[in-house]
Amino acid sequence: MFSSATGVWATPQDFFDSLDAEFNFTLDPCANDENHKCEKYFTEAEDGLAQDWGGYRVFCNPPYGRDLKRWVEKAYREGCKDNTLVVLLIPARTDTTFFHDFIMHRSEIRFISGRLRFNGHTENAPFPSMIAVFRGPKMQREEKKKKKLQTCEG
Repeated sequence: MFSSATGVWATPQDFFDSLDAEFNFTLDPCANDENHKCEKYFTEAEDGLAQDWGGYRVFCNPPYGRDLKRWVEKAYREGCKDNTLVVLLIPARTDTTFFHDFIMHRSEIRFISGRLRFNGHTENAPFPSMIAVFRGPKMQREEKKKKKLQTCEG
């Protein structure tokens, strides 16, 4: 009923818009000509896994199939670059090795309340979702300063 032969779960526009308002994305590395969320995007033929994401503000909703671990590792590695931000939308699978190896203690994790209704589906997803935010070193320091100021002020 909820299977997707391609592993593609197209991001709901309103969900993307709320994240984009916060992060100002400039690259979608997992897209096609119909569903891309940013002006700059990589198609399957261009292979976002093989591309350099450095210097971009990336929104990544990868295919949820066998290569998901590779996309999570790529998001982590690219997100470690200076002046790079990667926001990864994936199923919340906290029991996986990729969660423990590349997300936990290495990113800001936001679990999504309820279940997303992905574009092209008539019902909510059969799995919970999460985002992981990876920031380059300079961005991490700026975010920590910002959080300290917010904590001290309120």
